[in-house]
Amino acid sequence: MNHFRFTNNITSRFGLPLTVVWSIFFGLFSLFSFGQVKSTIDSTSIKIGEQITYHIQVETDTTSLVVFPEGQTFTPLEMIESYDVDTLKNNDRYSLIKKYGLTQFDSGSYTIPRQKIIIGDKTFFTDSLTVEVNNIAIDTTKQGLYDIKPIIDVKKPASNWWKYALLTLLILGIVAFLLFWFIWRKKPLTEEEEIALLPPYDRAKLALKKLDESHYLEHSELKEYYSRLTGIIRTYLDEKVYDHSLESTTDELISRLRILKEGNQIDLSPETIKNIESILKRADLVKFAKSAPDIALAELDRNTIGTEIDHVKEVLPEPSEEEKLLDEQYREELERKKTRKKIILTAAISVFLLIATFVGFSIKYGFGYVKDTIIGHESIELLKGEWVTSEYGVPPITISTPRVLKRMDSNIPKQTAQKTQVSMFGYGSLIDDFSIVVSTSKPKEAGKEKEKIDPKLSVEQIFKIIEGSGAQNIVTKNDQFVTPNGAEGLKVYGTLDLPVLKSDKFKKGKYTILIFTSESVVQQVILFWGDSDTYADQIVERILNSVELKKPEA
Repeated sequence: MNHFRFTNNITSRFGLPLTVVWSIFFGLFSLFSFGQVKSTIDSTSIKIGEQITYHIQVETDTTSLVVFPEGQTFTPLEMIESYDVDTLKNNDRYSLIKKYGLTQFDSGSYTIPRQKIIIGDKTFFTDSLTVEVNNIAIDTTKQGLYDIKPIIDVKKPASNWWKYALLTLLILGIVAFLLFWFIWRKKPLTEEEEIALLPPYDRAKLALKKLDESHYLEHSELKEYYSRLTGIIRTYLDEKVYDHSLESTTDELISRLRILKEGNQIDLSPETIKNIESILKRADLVKFAKSAPDIALAELDRNTIGTEIDHVKEVLPEPSEEEKLLDEQYREELERKKTRKKIILTAAISVFLLIATFVGFSIKYGFGYVKDTIIGHESIELLKGEWVTSEYGVPPITISTPRVLKRMDSNIPKQTAQKTQVSMFGYGSLIDDFSIVVSTSKPKEAGKEKEKIDPKLSVEQIFKIIEGSGAQNIVTKNDQFVTPNGAEGLKVYGTLDLPVLKSDKFKKGKYTILIFTSESVVQQVILFWGDSDTYADQIVERILNSVELKKPEA
């Protein structure tokens, strides 16, 4: 209102018509604003895809900082190259020339919008310029015409899953081989194991033979010699006659042998008992009293022990069937213990390898990612799956999504459907962990004058639908959104509480709505996902970076 009053005052004060006043005002403004900035193009008519050069010339002094336009600010034309600034000096002033390479791939009449130039702390704007983009004429008399090619099935590119499967099988095979080789393989018996499996009599005879091959007597090592000699007879008696022979003293052992004889449990001759007693006592003197018998006597004692072992074997009763069965059960129990030990060891190694692998991947990729990969997570499957890039609606929205979007029923009132064409494509719903809807709305019959729709009205309609579906506590933020190909729109985003299926509970969620409006056309991309779903955050970011719009036909 103040602006119009000011204008009316000027008109009444100077007595000039209103149109003349505005003409004078804008003429002065042009002289002031564009006196330092000029813009030109090298051609006002080009063919599709041909390049034109856009010049901006700035006159300024040596102290002012000049900022030229950057990025896709020439829409609907596309900037394909930005050249370096050329500088010309004229006394104390500079003439700066900035060039841009522009093009357009659709025919029609296009207007290059005014460009903002900052000189020091002041802002200037260039003139808007019109460019005609013409189709390339094709001489159909020289160019042969051909039928449309039929649809061809394209083979889906082979994935690399088999490589990972082969690597996994190879690793498992190596681990299985190592476990078999070091744990389950039947290894050759060592000498000690072979001796341990011999019967007590054979084991005693073999021990005497090894004693004969030793050099104790040659080096007069009588103490070691008698220790091994008495150990042989004591071990044999411990296994076959009296099971405490090893820890008993000489007197205790001889006393026990005599008791067994008197009890008719073993038919040992008095001479055998006497010979064993004599050798054991001589050995005690050698070991504890440092007695040193002749070498010949030591050799005689060795022969006597060998003979008495034979006598003991002769008087021992044959093992009964029950004893044989107990021995067999004992061997089977030993085998079961050995097998059980192998199983425990194999399980322990396998668990260790699994834990080590899990920890290693967790350190590299993060615990949550590894856990979700093993257990399974819907969003991570979408993120790591094969994405699809496609166009939806007319005019089309090009977008990459983890799944192909399926056509949806718009469910708009019949009265609206008669006037408006609505196409919707989507995946998921509000109750799912992730959902997306892409929609395009345009009038079925365009009027003479095309009206640009306010995107905020579309946002209000979307929120009404969301609230009608049960969403609550909607927090809203908005920002400008620019697609990679330079289309500008409104981005509305924030948080909300989403209903849980078959429950009165709600879950925290996020949403992002992109709205692009042109002449009577509204294009929308609507996304919902869980608040704490980091994989869904990555999915949304990837989707938003893929959105591209094609300018609707005039």
